[in-house]
Amino acid sequence: MGNKTQLLLTDEQMRQFIVDGFLILQTDFSKEFHRSLLEQLSYVYEHEGNPGNNLLPRIRELQQVFDHPVITGALTSVLGPDYMLHAHRHGHFNAIPEAGGWHKDSYWGYSKMRNHHPWWAMIMYFPQDTPAQLGPTGVMPGTQNYHTRTFVNNENKEEALASGEAGTFALIHYDIWHRSTPNMLGKERYMLKFEFMRTQAPTNPTWNQKDEVWKLPEQIKSPFRQQDTMWEETWNWLSGKLGSLANTASADAESVQQLTAELRDASEPNVLHAAYELARRGTLGVEALLQGLSDNEAGVSRTSAYGLSVSGSEAVSGLTEALDHENLHTVVHAAFALGEQRELTNEAVSKLINLLQHPAPQVRYTAAESLGMLGKPSDATVEGLIECLKDEDVQVRFTTGLSLSRLGAAAEAAVPQLQIALDDENRYVRAHALEALRYIGTEEAKDALIKHLFNSRWCSNTTPQSTFYP
Repeated sequence: MGNKTQLLLTDEQMRQFIVDGFLILQTDFSKEFHRSLLEQLSYVYEHEGNPGNNLLPRIRELQQVFDHPVITGALTSVLGPDYMLHAHRHGHFNAIPEAGGWHKDSYWGYSKMRNHHPWWAMIMYFPQDTPAQLGPTGVMPGTQNYHTRTFVNNENKEEALASGEAGTFALIHYDIWHRSTPNMLGKERYMLKFEFMRTQAPTNPTWNQKDEVWKLPEQIKSPFRQQDTMWEETWNWLSGKLGSLANTASADAESVQQLTAELRDASEPNVLHAAYELARRGTLGVEALLQGLSDNEAGVSRTSAYGLSVSGSEAVSGLTEALDHENLHTVVHAAFALGEQRELTNEAVSKLINLLQHPAPQVRYTAAESLGMLGKPSDATVEGLIECLKDEDVQVRFTTGLSLSRLGAAAEAAVPQLQIALDDENRYVRAHALEALRYIGTEEAKDALIKHLFNSRWCSNTTPQSTFYP
């Protein structure tokens, strides 16, 4: 990640990221650096097309961007020091005077329960001066935790643009709503998108924290102002405080009944507010959220799971029982919430392992992801994940690779099967197997990793126009 001192985010920047879901930051490369970068991008796109996941090896100087202390510092602040540069990356080219549609990025065409906690982040880097008229990426502040497009009537007023001089980049929560804006100048505009993953749950602040206590940022771009409980919980989670929300508000039957009714509100911001407020209210709140988890309406169940995921140890028994529920979405949401509870989930581990053999693939890959978030795995956990590397469903296989990456050296027994996975037909199964070998880090894992990389090494100078020389 480079040798220069990282420029970690400040408390105010972290507050802004938690509330708005993004930060606009700036590198300090020379104009000559970006001019050279643009020339290479233009050549590659004109003669070879979009290099896709091969963007970094094809344009080698681009690695300097992701070694820059502003970028490494920002990523370390949000994702911890052992963050992963994911194998999926993409260079976006925009030269048309039409806006793209608002969307959340998928996980490479697949689905998963989206984390409110920042387990994932993206960097959107602009290698040319990008004024508003050139079509920078637009983001909708504060929408990273909303499943629906809640801002449909506010988009023109509230949209924020990642515009600025060459070297500007947006650090965004992976799940924020965003789009391309119209390029009214018709000149080439590149945006280089890279994805990053947290490999360890936070145990302490990894930014330049001076103030332990949550407070709102001085400036809020998000139009959704009623989520202070959710924002405070995220701040505490990033500070390494697991379950900090539990039992922090007095509970009475009337307030719990009112919040429970709000779980069905037409406004998603109101619904999420209710779920997080119920998480604060001890036994009565947990019981209401568990009832919501079992609801036949998947949206109510999903929102209740977010509340249960931050309700502390009091929610674990009910979540464990819910793993046997007849509703498939209830099982998925319960497994998700247990993963976020981490070491508090010990009593549920055996059931989560059993779910790795569930007939529904969405249950299997959710259980595989949750087991990778628990920190100290049992031998049975590792054995179960090894079997998942052989699963017929591709999402189970590549989710398992990421989980084994998070387990690190404790997953040493998986090395032989990970070597087999290096020949999988799916590019992300192969990529995640490589990452798992890297994070496991034993001599056997390193030998397998190096051998594969040497066998599949790619020459960045070899193109249809230059097959051998220079």
